[in-house]
Amino acid sequence: MKTATRLTASLALGMALAATTAAVPGDATAAPHPHQIRAARTVTLTNADDGRTVTVARGDTVTVKLTGIRDQGVRWAWSEPAATAPGVLRRSRGGTSPDGGASAVFRAVGRGTSDVTAYRRCVAAPGHVCPRIVIRWRAAVVVK
Repeated sequence: MKTATRLTASLALGMALAATTAAVPGDATAAPHPHQIRAARTVTLTNADDGRTVTVARGDTVTVKLTGIRDQGVRWAWSEPAATAPGVLRRSRGGTSPDGGASAVFRAVGRGTSDVTAYRRCVAAPGHVCPRIVIRWRAAVVVK
């Protein structure tokens, strides 16, 4: 009987402690929801990722870094990368560099799919001729 009383008292004490330390909604000390634990990540895409599909979560960052190419008196320069669905991927930065490179940073803001595209064109040095072609680079980004 004494053991049963001690067990009941211990159980009651444990329940009382649990009730007083339970998280209150909106309480800053409350444990985060399991979906909030995952830290945002960054996915970097380069020239080699042409045609690739990547999957990211909302809040993640997608960085595009394209490198220009010099070959036989011509420079192949990239346009600034752009997203086809700004409601899915929002560009926060972007630009081109004198060496023909281009970069952009996108934040995944909505569920869905957006292509990221850039175009490479030839810039001839004096005395050289460029072919009249434009090459498209594309990567698909799926935001879950």
